[in-house]
Amino acid sequence: MYSELLNKESKLAVIGLGYVGLPIALEFARKVSVIGFDINASRIAMMQRNEDPSGELPSSAFEGCDIVFTDSLDVLREARFFIVAVPTPIDEHKLPDLRPLLGATRSIGQVLKKGDYVVFESTVYPGCTEEDCLPVLEELSGLKCGVDFKIGYSPERINPGDKEHTLSKITKVVSGCDAESLEEIARVYEIVVKAGVHRASTIKVAEAAKIIENTQRDVNIALMNELSIIFNKMGINTYEVLEAAGTKWNFLRFMPGLVGGHCIGVDPYYLTYKAQASGYHAQVINSGRYVNDSMGFYVAKQTVKKLISMGKDMSKCKVLVMGATFKEDVEDIRNSKVADVINEFKSYGVAVDVIDPRADSEELQHEYGFSLTTQPGNDYDAVVVAVNHKEYKDLNEQDLLKFTGEDALIVDLKGILRGKITQLRYWSL
Repeated sequence: MYSELLNKESKLAVIGLGYVGLPIALEFARKVSVIGFDINASRIAMMQRNEDPSGELPSSAFEGCDIVFTDSLDVLREARFFIVAVPTPIDEHKLPDLRPLLGATRSIGQVLKKGDYVVFESTVYPGCTEEDCLPVLEELSGLKCGVDFKIGYSPERINPGDKEHTLSKITKVVSGCDAESLEEIARVYEIVVKAGVHRASTIKVAEAAKIIENTQRDVNIALMNELSIIFNKMGINTYEVLEAAGTKWNFLRFMPGLVGGHCIGVDPYYLTYKAQASGYHAQVINSGRYVNDSMGFYVAKQTVKKLISMGKDMSKCKVLVMGATFKEDVEDIRNSKVADVINEFKSYGVAVDVIDPRADSEELQHEYGFSLTTQPGNDYDAVVVAVNHKEYKDLNEQDLLKFTGEDALIVDLKGILRGKITQLRYWSL
């Protein structure tokens, strides 16, 4: 397969062209012939115009690429090596929602041929590839894994907004259903991954490695958030504490904050689900999830308490929230915990305006029921800097005074204004 792809005798397909799939497809398309497949026709049209629907890649990233963008199964049938990079969200009960993954698997099952390879990159719980996806492939294709086709798992490690740790620079974990497939899949990824590949012994090991990467971060951020709650009660600034503790060589540099998005805020639930199915309640992971999922409400309540202590009437208060995406320097609003902050404010009768240089107002309205303010006012009782976009990092007190009166509160969730606020009230996590 490796030689066929490199000689462009066979084609590679990437199914799911979001913030993970599109960079993979374009990177491979500089070396081999690629089919970029997505069920969203409007997104396909944008990519055919060299536009990234996720807003992560410039139009120049499409140049010099041997790629066809399509939503046609007939075109997908031409591929021999399939990479699945669709989202794996959770449902309203915080349980794994495998519908996108199984939908992509069914599409491949309809076009799978003898000798083909299927590699999954979507984040899943250990066992999902072989227990949930493989039976679908075999049933729809009528073929037998290990005999007629091969499967593998290679977890994605794309970090939205990160221009340094890109696909080719991050070691790629790969796995296969047998020794032959492991080696072949590793060689294919070595075409584009300059940092090299790590060969995992089994597919389950590779799945587990991915799920704990984000779970580890989630638990550590939860500890920082819990510490910020404790230090707030003691009148201590958390960021000053972390700055001091960070002078020790082996102190882990995690920061408190809102934990949203489609990785850290979602992936641990896949692991706790599988743990529960295996007869174990994951106490530490679930506790961390509870702390992080509660932070939006905590931020709003603390802000309201401080406004009340300033003599403000909540029924007349106005708050400006700066930033609505799930993290800094991205356009993605999925699972943004800023929405929790806004909804909690509204439950107290507080009027809220929202601005963001990256987010799309229509998407916010559709997803969360609020839109962006085009012309912010100058009489806000509080300004919440919720997302530290680069556009906000150079803010000073004079910039913020344009939005407020003299008796106002600045809430700085990521500590980027520490030491800059002297006239207005100031609070951070």
